[in-house]
Amino acid sequence: MDKLVLFKNSSQNKLLNKRLGESKFGQHVKILTDISNIYEQLKNLDVMYVIIGLPEDVGVFANHGKTGTSKAWEATLKVLLNIQSNQYTKANNVLILGHLDFTSEALEISELDISKKKDILKARKIVSKIDNYVSYIINQIVLAGKKPIIIGGGHNNAYGNIKGTSLALNKPINVINFDAHSDFRPEEGRHSGNGFSYAYAEGFLKNYFIFGLHKNYTSDKLFKTLNKLKSIKYNTFESLEIRKELKFKNELNRALNHISKAPFGIEIDCDAIENIPSSAMTPSGFSVNKTRRFLNFFAQQEHACYLHICEASPNKKTSAQIGKLITYLITDFISPRY
Repeated sequence: MDKLVLFKNSSQNKLLNKRLGESKFGQHVKILTDISNIYEQLKNLDVMYVIIGLPEDVGVFANHGKTGTSKAWEATLKVLLNIQSNQYTKANNVLILGHLDFTSEALEISELDISKKKDILKARKIVSKIDNYVSYIINQIVLAGKKPIIIGGGHNNAYGNIKGTSLALNKPINVINFDAHSDFRPEEGRHSGNGFSYAYAEGFLKNYFIFGLHKNYTSDKLFKTLNKLKSIKYNTFESLEIRKELKFKNELNRALNHISKAPFGIEIDCDAIENIPSSAMTPSGFSVNKTRRFLNFFAQQEHACYLHICEASPNKKTSAQIGKLITYLITDFISPRY
């Protein structure tokens, strides 16, 4: 747990913008004050959702991607804490645990050259270390009977989410991934493009559905791999949104049928959302509202066991909008029936 930095009262007070006559989300969320016995504290706490930040972009770097995903956590907190606390947002059912501190890992990759193969291999070894920290904290949260909401970082962290949840439940889990990419690349050293293939190969992931795969960014070899495995199903963005061959609601139900018979995680990659600054920003993607519809649908299901929102890459100009987007998704997961 040496990477865990608890969210503190001092940070809460610094970020909160209190207003007379209003009650803000951040005034009602739970926080922990003791770093020891995290599992026991979580188990005895009367909340369902535990929010944890992963401010890192090592996995994105290791996949030759555009870094910046480390900034999504801070951007989210600034907005989330200041939305209204009311009968719909349910702040009292939420603990903000804190974040894993990957400062030293960020420093390591800052000295690497993304164009050099040996440096990419070094970065991939660092990602494997990050995997251990992520899987452990997610394991503790799920073991305590809570639902983790994981914010920030690259999609490499899907591996830790899946492994940690699987080990806590003592069985493989299923996953629905809202993504332009399958992230099922070969096991060539860990990075943001192969979290699911590693989890699948190691027996932590059973049924996998990719929702909105982009044809332009999926190789022929990868399509053949996906088509060969019965436990993996997908639809394409083009068939849903461009040619309208498939109906959105029907595909939600088809995906649900594939993953809902066992505990499943919900992965949302911001690369899939149109014009959202991310590690692979797209001019052609799902709207924010359609993304929210997707999440709302799966969040209502009994076996939904975690939410991961990743790959958003805010800068000073876009930080507030990214924070709003992720906050909407968080509250859609917490209160899907409202």
